[in-house]
Amino acid sequence: MDKIRIDKWLWAARFYKTRSLATDEIGKGRVEINGQTAKASREVKVGDIVSTRQGDITRTLRVLGLSDQRGPAPMAQTLYEETPESIALREKTSIQRRLAREPALSIEQGRPTKRNRRELEKAKGVGWNDRWSASVDFD
Repeated sequence: MDKIRIDKWLWAARFYKTRSLATDEIGKGRVEINGQTAKASREVKVGDIVSTRQGDITRTLRVLGLSDQRGPAPMAQTLYEETPESIALREKTSIQRRLAREPALSIEQGRPTKRNRRELEKAKGVGWNDRWSASVDFD
């Protein structure tokens, strides 16, 4: 075998759990072969450069072997080699993700309740009538 469909290869290399998931991701334009956006029926051969995007992680792989059967993980890892640039980029994004936490994760309870809002207003010394208004008061 010297060529195989990209969706079948991604499934056999264990990047996606099912072939239909691999096809969906390819259809969304998240897989490139040699710098060109791939279709599910596109064939991949040994030596091609495949780029896949899963979430915020982009992997650039060199195809070393072909298989149309999904085997154990150690065998699947022999089908590809990740480029050093891809490994460095993946480590860099993981460090950034670790250091710069998502701001929404710091919110413990979501929106403040009515009671919390009243406590905040009392602490600030701001009441309903103390708000700024565009209306003009003539006294």
